[in-house]
Amino acid sequence: MAIGLISCYGRHTVTGMLTGCGKQFVDWSAAYRIFSQNRINIEEMNRTILKEVASIQASSENIVAHMDDTLIRKKGKKIPGTGWRRDPLGPPFHTNFVWGQRYLQMSIAIADHDTNCQSRALPIDFIHCPPVTKLQRNATEEEVLEFKEKKKQARLNKQGSLRIKALRENLDETIAKDKQLIVSVDGSYTNGEVMKNLPGRTTLIGRIRKDTKLHKLPPENQDKKGRKKSYGEQIPTPEQIRQDENTKWEKATAWAAGKSHAFDVKIIKDLKWRAAGKNHIMQLIVIRPLSYRLSKGSKLLYRQPAYLICTDNHLDIEKLLQAYLWRWEIEVNLRDEKTILGCGQAQVRNDNAVKNLPAFTTAIYSLIHLASKKSNLERGVNILPKAKWDNVEKHSRLSTSELLNQIRCQIWSQNNKINFLDFVENQTKSKSLRINVNPSTSAMFYVRK
Repeated sequence: MAIGLISCYGRHTVTGMLTGCGKQFVDWSAAYRIFSQNRINIEEMNRTILKEVASIQASSENIVAHMDDTLIRKKGKKIPGTGWRRDPLGPPFHTNFVWGQRYLQMSIAIADHDTNCQSRALPIDFIHCPPVTKLQRNATEEEVLEFKEKKKQARLNKQGSLRIKALRENLDETIAKDKQLIVSVDGSYTNGEVMKNLPGRTTLIGRIRKDTKLHKLPPENQDKKGRKKSYGEQIPTPEQIRQDENTKWEKATAWAAGKSHAFDVKIIKDLKWRAAGKNHIMQLIVIRPLSYRLSKGSKLLYRQPAYLICTDNHLDIEKLLQAYLWRWEIEVNLRDEKTILGCGQAQVRNDNAVKNLPAFTTAIYSLIHLASKKSNLERGVNILPKAKWDNVEKHSRLSTSELLNQIRCQIWSQNNKINFLDFVENQTKSKSLRINVNPSTSAMFYVRK
């Protein structure tokens, strides 16, 4: 099924996978039972990937993870877990709704160094987070109480908190049990449900609103009468701190968008936030927006400022900033999984299959990139040459499509007895229209999605 998933050209359904691995003329019912009857252990696959990633990152001081949720659109009204969801791609001035399923993913960053370098994120967790079905009007009081409790457990914030705990427990079983886990999230997970329930040796970095109310630490010398204060004086909002000329900007270097950038930041330490509880002493980071030009002759434009909160008051600013900038890789993961590997395209209506099939696709995606990392796969003689219009310097690392084409090329050149090195050499020489090469091999090896 994994080979069929990689070799499939059309929609990545179960029948598409079977056709991709040459099983279209045999009984197909066993392939559906693999997922509908839980005959494949997705958690063990993800645990194996996590152990391999931890061994690769053995020299790093910290383990950086990212967490985000995604929406997979569906059309069937009877598919388990489907419902009306807010469309994240809709315009900001109008809320659109689409019919789909909700999933939560966690990825681990693999980087050459701790800071100021490029990173690749590998998914190690992909779970289905369906909402609770509404009760009927004649429901009893016990059913109403049970429904309310299930609704609390099904919230994305609660599921995210549980997945962070599960990741910390899995890391404790590997060689990374003594390392600090840094989890970067967006604003939807920077709340009390996640921050108050963080496990030990875990740091959370997330975005906050520009009008967030933060407090200083309480004074040490307090009156003995009455209850001791847990929060000190309220400080200006993050937006006010950004505009305050008395607070100086500091320089911090981090990797983003293919190169190293020098960011202007303001750091306020020794803070408390009521939403995060009394136990966290945090630091606030205000990031000045970067300037850019759409073209050489256009006017100077600016991006939006960012306001980050970190539960580790002593984490180095460059490591903190780099860990959050690496979070963009989980967006790349979600895009590649859905557009290239067809995550969520399988037409299944069984509860277990709805949960297992997208998770299986995500695990195969992670294994492909893990194999590329372990084999030190780089651009060279044994890699398919890029097309003439592709800029090699701009795209320094191999994309998911290139890795899939490389796997297909190795499998099909062996099965069809095609000399891979001769094919690469002929493709390199075919820079003139007078030299013709076999179009069928090029069509097989250079599939673009």
